[in-house]
Amino acid sequence: MRIACIMWTTNMETSPVKGFTTLIPEINIKGGNQSGISEFILLGLSDNPKEQTLLFFLFLLMYLITGLGNLLIILVIRSSSCLHTPMYFFLSNLSLVDICFTSTTIPKMLANHVSGNKAIPYAGCLTQVFFFIMFAGIDSMLLTAMAYDRYVAISAPLHYSMIMTSKVCFILVVVSWIWSYGNALTHTILLTCLSFCGHTEIPHFFCDLSPLLNLACSDTFINDLMVNTVGALTIIIPFIGILISYSQIVVTVLRIPSTVGKWKAFSTCFSHLTVVSLFYGTIIGVYFSPTSTHTAQQDTVAAVMYTVVTPMLNPFIYSLRNKDMKEALIKLLTKKPSLNL
Repeated sequence: MRIACIMWTTNMETSPVKGFTTLIPEINIKGGNQSGISEFILLGLSDNPKEQTLLFFLFLLMYLITGLGNLLIILVIRSSSCLHTPMYFFLSNLSLVDICFTSTTIPKMLANHVSGNKAIPYAGCLTQVFFFIMFAGIDSMLLTAMAYDRYVAISAPLHYSMIMTSKVCFILVVVSWIWSYGNALTHTILLTCLSFCGHTEIPHFFCDLSPLLNLACSDTFINDLMVNTVGALTIIIPFIGILISYSQIVVTVLRIPSTVGKWKAFSTCFSHLTVVSLFYGTIIGVYFSPTSTHTAQQDTVAAVMYTVVTPMLNPFIYSLRNKDMKEALIKLLTKKPSLNL
């Protein structure tokens, strides 16, 4: 088994994903990719030209809605002083990550359709894997931080301001980025140790870790081990944290004597629970269920759900079900620009 297969340099590599500069140090591959493969082929969602055209405009529309919707959420939160609270601080960070998350995969897919070329460079594919894993991990941990925020707000309202301080919120966000960065970098480095013996077709619309491991003709034991340990912990531990937070919330709410009080407490969690269900439901269905129970097409559809659909729906879920957000949004949209003459 090869132990050393990479050499680090101090140079930085520009990401093929527009708008990002990678934090991945340049890797000089020795022993990895021995076949000299320079690119992979992304088969996409369909081979039918008519369906491809329809999917192109559909994904372009969803991408624009995702970007504009989440950007609007960030602007509304920043412009309204009444929304400068821990919950909305986490929400603005989640919106930023969702923009980055979709920008990791959709632009390349749209560009391939326009150019008619389904190829993605070897280095570009690894870069896409890195950012995909990193932003998925940050998404997962931010949703956990938001669940903890709801737990403190409902179970310990008198101590909320002392527990959820600006420093604590900042630390939770920074830890999310650092842990997810380390997890993504680990998987990306291990990918460089693999050889791909002429198998270059990826049955997906982006470079995902699992299809790449299936294409490798060298031993993937270490890669699989990391996916099933560190990678799984990045999803499972936050999910367990969410379950614990909401179990405590349920216990607290059930103690509230009035039905109105119970509904009011639960209503503050509805938006978050909806997003958690969409995000974790599809991820667990793809990555933590036996491969014999689902096909590659089902995996692709599920990937579309948590990489495209969920980030697109987040702004609607959080704004339409939130009175404060709706009021701040209306105020922002109806605000007349001041002219300084």
